[in-house]
Amino acid sequence: MNGITPKAVSEIGKSGGSVSTKNGADKNRTEEDLRKACADFESIFIYQLLTSMRKTIPAGGFLSNKNSWSDTYTMMFDQKVAEDLADRGGGLGLQGMLYRQLGKSRILTGKD
Repeated sequence: MNGITPKAVSEIGKSGGSVSTKNGADKNRTEEDLRKACADFESIFIYQLLTSMRKTIPAGGFLSNKNSWSDTYTMMFDQKVAEDLADRGGGLGLQGMLYRQLGKSRILTGKD
């Protein structure tokens, strides 16, 4: 995975839709793009879960000093954890469900 960036988010909407499915090579590329988009979406979803969970932790304690480098490190750590969770054994299962559902739709079949 390339990371959770604005480009990765924008690619989710683009993948699959811009590639024609006239021959087998295009269909394989479309399937690969769809799988990547589903994995990226799951990674972004996990990142949002981690960010929301982190907000519930009360301030104070050993790691209470807040500064810009710790916020940046925390964000990068959460991104990496989200990517790793999405990559391991199919992730949480969200990407598989998305792939199956979107694979049935017009993205892979080429039907309108």
